[in-house]
Amino acid sequence: MKYKKMHLGIYQTNGYIVYDETTFEAAVIDPAGDFEELVRFLDENKLKTKYIILTHGHGDHIGAVPKLKKYTDAPICIHEGDAYMLNGSMIKNFLTSGIVGIGMHADKHLSDNEILELGSTKLRIIHTPGHTKGSICISCEDQLFAGDTLFAASIGRTDFEYGSYEDIINSIKTKLLLLPDDTMVHPGHGSETTIGLEKRRNPFLR
Repeated sequence: MKYKKMHLGIYQTNGYIVYDETTFEAAVIDPAGDFEELVRFLDENKLKTKYIILTHGHGDHIGAVPKLKKYTDAPICIHEGDAYMLNGSMIKNFLTSGIVGIGMHADKHLSDNEILELGSTKLRIIHTPGHTKGSICISCEDQLFAGDTLFAASIGRTDFEYGSYEDIINSIKTKLLLLPDDTMVHPGHGSETTIGLEKRRNPFLR
């Protein structure tokens, strides 16, 4: 497995392209914007987009989804709890960016512990409600793509609609902190960290 980190959209959200080195099948995680940059990397590396995976439905993580869907015809995958956010007629303005839903529908609803395959590379979905009802993280080998659930020395905001501080702490402690300490955590914003570091220093998890 290999991956590419990109800073996407007006809020420089961390988006990721994860791909299998043998089959060149890829998953684009949180295509937040900058469609042309995403496509340039996919095309230059001859990658075949198999999935568009959204860790949650907030506007700063989904900006390039319509164009990427049209270009690749890959299924849009999101947890059922956040699927309503993709429909522009159903979501209120996102408080941080002012972006509304993208007027599309999910092709696939993701479930806790579901496995998505890119050749021999396996992506395990971890449902981590708290930032939103349908927030997920994605575990692959010794890497964790954490969306807005876990950050370096912090956690995702819970003051948006359907956010829950109790739920996000429970999600992190009962699911993410069970991963090996050397698991590299790739958050939706900011710098990388590890599970071990967050156990020791994250003030929200003491």
